[in-house]
Amino acid sequence: MNRIEERFAQLKRTGKKGFVVYIGAGDPDLAVTRELALAFDKAGVDILELGVPFSDPLADGLVNQLAAQRGLESGTTPPKLLETIVAIRNESKIPIVLYIYFNLIHKVGMEKFIAEAAKAGVDGLLVLDLPPEESDNYEALMKKSSLCHIYLVAPTTPEDRMGFIVKRGSGFIYYISREGVTGMQSQVASNLASQVAKIRAHTNLPIAVGFGVSNPGQAKLVASEADAVVVGSAIVNQIAENGKSPELVAKVGAFVKSLADAVKSI
Repeated sequence: MNRIEERFAQLKRTGKKGFVVYIGAGDPDLAVTRELALAFDKAGVDILELGVPFSDPLADGLVNQLAAQRGLESGTTPPKLLETIVAIRNESKIPIVLYIYFNLIHKVGMEKFIAEAAKAGVDGLLVLDLPPEESDNYEALMKKSSLCHIYLVAPTTPEDRMGFIVKRGSGFIYYISREGVTGMQSQVASNLASQVAKIRAHTNLPIAVGFGVSNPGQAKLVASEADAVVVGSAIVNQIAENGKSPELVAKVGAFVKSLADAVKSI
């Protein structure tokens, strides 16, 4: 088992729900990304998703698009991000997933990218625009490097395709709780429970729910139905608001702890 699988096994043993945090890597710079990762580990985050900055982030709403832009402006590249992950690994065993678009992997070469990611201490990849039908070689290389290949399921995914997707995934299934791009929402999708139950009928993998979870109340509500909760834009927005403050890590860390505490209260 890699760190993602170990963490979910531990959560299952203790009867707790998982808390997954997404931030844009290199926003405002990679030194802060490292500090935030360590703060999140202490705050109770179970898995850290790092968005690799990309010029055309199709699945992302404005908040995360701007984070990607700030990451690019700070000079964040995949090799520099992997160096930062090595630095995180010197102090933390928090499971790390790269949220990435396939162009960035293709440019390096799939075999080389996956091997280098594993060597740096990455535990899984979530490739936004790589469907399972085109993933045979990718999945084989990921298994060879003991990395989890995480797939997305959407509210619009037909049930037969849902079954196909989840059988191909590993680590956990990321359920997008609403249609559209990433972004904060005022309420949780009303059909969440039925959709999670539908996915559970096809897989034993943990189901993490994200896209739109914005505050501790929503996080607790989603945690009551899912195995894990993913919060991204709300945290990225906090980073944007405090980007030049010397208190950035402390303030964002406190917000993340409030979310973690809500998830762990289930």
